[in-house]
Amino acid sequence: MSLSREQMLVEMGISPLWVLRDAPPASPPEPIPVVAADAPAVELVPEQASPSTVATDTMDWPTLEAAISECRNCGLCQQRKQAVTGVGDRNPDWLFIGEGPGAEEDMRGEPFVGQAGKLLDAMLAALDLARGDKVYIANAVKCRPPNNRTPEAAEMAACRPWLVRQIELLKPRVIVLLGKAAVHSVLGDDRALGAMRGQSFEYKGIPVAVTYHPAYLLRNLPDKAKAWEDLLFARRLLKRVNQ
Repeated sequence: MSLSREQMLVEMGISPLWVLRDAPPASPPEPIPVVAADAPAVELVPEQASPSTVATDTMDWPTLEAAISECRNCGLCQQRKQAVTGVGDRNPDWLFIGEGPGAEEDMRGEPFVGQAGKLLDAMLAALDLARGDKVYIANAVKCRPPNNRTPEAAEMAACRPWLVRQIELLKPRVIVLLGKAAVHSVLGDDRALGAMRGQSFEYKGIPVAVTYHPAYLLRNLPDKAKAWEDLLFARRLLKRVNQ
């Protein structure tokens, strides 16, 4: 017997907050401030550069994926089982960016396949979205950090050319950054997430919204309500792009 979307979320233990709909505002919404972020502060560490990072702006998907799988631009390559490029629709409306693969992702070669991935899928379902259907999912770094620690700045800098090229190829209509590492990698901003929520940033003309990483939400259940607000905010940004 198939379950409805709401029943599926309840089965997964997700708060009913995920199935709410944003009611029409009582008054016209205030203009959304936009913060340009085309030039992140992080840069590729020169001594870590390799031929695989040359001319990434000309790479197609097969060339990019091959380069990522062979990348040795930082120490994360030493313990990986495989690099995790990303997964989903390559003509997406939505691009979700997390921080890095975990143990299960490293084994399977796909981002967000553990408990945090189940929560992300529930977040997508609450927006009537599904993994692979106008949605692409990637990470700031493509190799698993030891013990699932947060990627270091130099590691994100070494991996950033791959992410930049992914965004160029995907041309998403809206980007959602999941957690501080993704924010640092894409926007070059180290402020607390709480200070950045509800603001519209831009990356090369693409609207960007900031929210919590699903792994954080699993440890801090009350903040699911805030993350839901962030997703609705991102959906409003997408609607403005489509107008």
